[in-house]
Amino acid sequence: MIKKLFSAFTPSLPLRVLTNPARSLSLLILTSLALLVILFSTSKTKAQDQATIQKDSVQVTAFTLSSYKKDFKVFSWVPKLNLRVNGPIASGSQIYAEFNVPGGGAWKFDCKTQETGAGHWWQVEDCGGRDALGEDKGITYTGPVTFTIKMRNELMGGDVTLFTGKTKVAKVHSNETGPDYVNHFVYYVDHDWNLPIGYMFLEPDDVVEWKKPKLAFALWARGEMNGSFEPHLFHDGKEVGKMFYEGEQVGKPSCGTDEVQNNTTHITNPGGQFIWTRMRCDFSSVRAWNKTGESNDTMFGRLYLLSENSGEYEIKMIYKGHLVRSMKFSVDAEGKIVDNGIATRNKLGNDRIIVPVQVLGDSDGQWDKNAWKTDAFYGNPLTGFTAVP
Repeated sequence: MIKKLFSAFTPSLPLRVLTNPARSLSLLILTSLALLVILFSTSKTKAQDQATIQKDSVQVTAFTLSSYKKDFKVFSWVPKLNLRVNGPIASGSQIYAEFNVPGGGAWKFDCKTQETGAGHWWQVEDCGGRDALGEDKGITYTGPVTFTIKMRNELMGGDVTLFTGKTKVAKVHSNETGPDYVNHFVYYVDHDWNLPIGYMFLEPDDVVEWKKPKLAFALWARGEMNGSFEPHLFHDGKEVGKMFYEGEQVGKPSCGTDEVQNNTTHITNPGGQFIWTRMRCDFSSVRAWNKTGESNDTMFGRLYLLSENSGEYEIKMIYKGHLVRSMKFSVDAEGKIVDNGIATRNKLGNDRIIVPVQVLGDSDGQWDKNAWKTDAFYGNPLTGFTAVP
């Protein structure tokens, strides 16, 4: 390639240019610079043309099987996987995963794959598990597990690694009692590392889309939830973004969508402790900007715009009457959430901004407050991130 490029930049020149030392040196420098520019551009283009994984979409769980080597008095497990791959995914590509445990235990299985163009993504749901691997592939091992997500293409040749990680599989007894159920253990993957990590982003309006996007965020909770989370937005110490009609708040912020729920496949004893849920929340009355040309004044009051109120913000979460979460972020003069660089630096793979979440109270039960240091994103801890104590 270098030879071809060099040839392209050395056309037929007069003999006096080629034999003049000063002119030859200048030509050499210019040629070298041109080569560097072209090589850099080529490398950048290639990198952008490759499929990547959205790291926060990777979810590894343990699927508990009701037998072990045909013995129904013993439970076992196999891995299950969800993930999202950013295109392009070329025709003939096949996403697959390899899981390994100490001592030689291993699984290798394909995931449903579809050709996907650049700028779009492909969602892999419930890859692995009992349906794909079968009841006879279960093991009873607990402890560290390593895995790799890859993509091969036998049409064009090639096999690339998209993600490597490690996780911890643990077990807890089922809610069954009696001598026949002594070895009925339910297996799960520990996801405590998620709790201090939150995500800030903007969401398009249902009608006018990005002309008036709303403020949104996502965060994790552990345990079975028996109530709703109530978000409150503060700017300079004052709660903002509320609208009222006849004394009652309208357009209340909500956390009504579960993006992810990592739950056990069987009921456990104790119950409800081994569930990790990522909730997506939004403030419908708080918009980043208004570029529709319409007035910000409504029958319920003036729409709160981030573009008119730059600075420091804090979200406080109430659950069952108690403060359980706090997360802080900044907004610039355009109404955009200020990027702290953590998501970009760690190649998160989407447009979300990672922010620390302060976990307060005891609604999550006992959890490992230091797991984020080593276990985040399955053994790929975040550079530049520090949890809030």
